Amino acid sequence: MSDLAIDVKELTKTYRTPLARRKVEALRGVSFTVERGHIFGFVGPNGAGKTTTIRTLMGLIRPTTGSAKLLGHAIPSREARFKVGFLPEAPYFYDYLTVGELLDLAGRLFGLSASVRKKRAGELIARVGLERAQSQSLKKFSKGMLQRAGLAQALMNDPELVVLDEPMSGLDPIGRKEVRDLIVELRDQGKTVFFSTHILSDVEAITDRVAIIARGQLQAHGTPAELVRRTILGIDIMIRLPQEADHADLTAGAERIRRHGDELSLTLPADADVDAWLARAHAAGAKIVQIVPRHETLEDLFLREVALADAPEDGSDDAPKETRA
Repeated sequence: MSDLAIDVKELTKTYRTPLARRKVEALRGVSFTVERGHIFGFVGPNGAGKTTTIRTLMGLIRPTTGSAKLLGHAIPSREARFKVGFLPEAPYFYDYLTVGELLDLAGRLFGLSASVRKKRAGELIARVGLERAQSQSLKKFSKGMLQRAGLAQALMNDPELVVLDEPMSGLDPIGRKEVRDLIVELRDQGKTVFFSTHILSDVEAITDRVAIIARGQLQAHGTPAELVRRTILGIDIMIRLPQEADHADLTAGAERIRRHGDELSLTLPADADVDAWLARAHAAGAKIVQIVPRHETLEDLFLREVALADAPEDGSDDAPKETRA
């Protein structure tokens, strides 16, 4: 058995716009791998190619060139589909069904017995927090509730690989925390989770590996620790200073300056002489509350890579923009 849950090699996808028939390269040589038992975050701005990649992996669209395997099976694969749970970005469900009936339908499509369907549905409804809404039809569900129902149906077949397109979409902070916990729980059970998102804090919190895509190309790929430079971007400082004290000498050359009452917060440049600054602060009667080096985050990396990808390759300002598939 392959150690890879997903193996993508040089995927490309080219479309023609409906009216002008202009060629749009939605994917341009995308390659990456996802190991079994890992949480993999697929990050990019709107229109970057995330959904096109996922739809290709799910066999919903065919790539122009390149190849991909799910759980060792070349796509499209009936064998792999029975081992995969999938939640699209904007799922549509029959309005008149209850969540229990939706899960029963999903179980039937996977050939599960009636007893297994009933047991799995009850467990999943409780797991995604929809117990109080079991008697309501889906047309009465909020967007966040529909997202929870979609997560439940994606897990109905007890899949080896779970693919989620923007799973935190429409959820409040509590709902997002619950989904993150569920994803980690799935990994602890030995399952592989591949999810796309633009919420970088979720990626940093739970992923084993991450890929950043922009304009149809992978810009970075690795563990969060590998991708984020550990260089210091600045020094965040908070002090307490007598309200009558002049702080002009302390804020010269600083960034993000904020004073509220006797508290002064600021950021010194990474190359600042902190010892000399502290000597001036003590001389002004300041009490040091905290000094924290500010390192690059995944958000800093993301913004930098996307900016590089958006820069016109020919130096012009009218390079074609990607459209979302």
